[in-house]
Amino acid sequence: MSDTQIDFSAPAILRKWPSVNKERISAALGARPYMIIDGTLDECIQKYILQPESQRHLYEIHTAPQSDLVSAILSGDHIIELARLRDFLGK
Repeated sequence: MSDTQIDFSAPAILRKWPSVNKERISAALGARPYMIIDGTLDECIQKYILQPESQRHLYEIHTAPQSDLVSAILSGDHIIELARLRDFLGK
């Protein structure tokens, strides 16, 4: 893993799923996540971290896949782990 590079400046979009009573509305009901910010992976991670913890399950980041560590759609725990890695690497 030490040679794996993550481009935190890669284009990314933070999206939020519509919700009712803090629960995500299902895609089966026609719900689609809407854009919160169109920026870099780093900017989207920062904006995600600022969201109330109780609402983070409603958010996901869409970006180009990068190795095994960054998939096309990132959510919850995966975003937190990337934030920790980013902080550890001093990015």
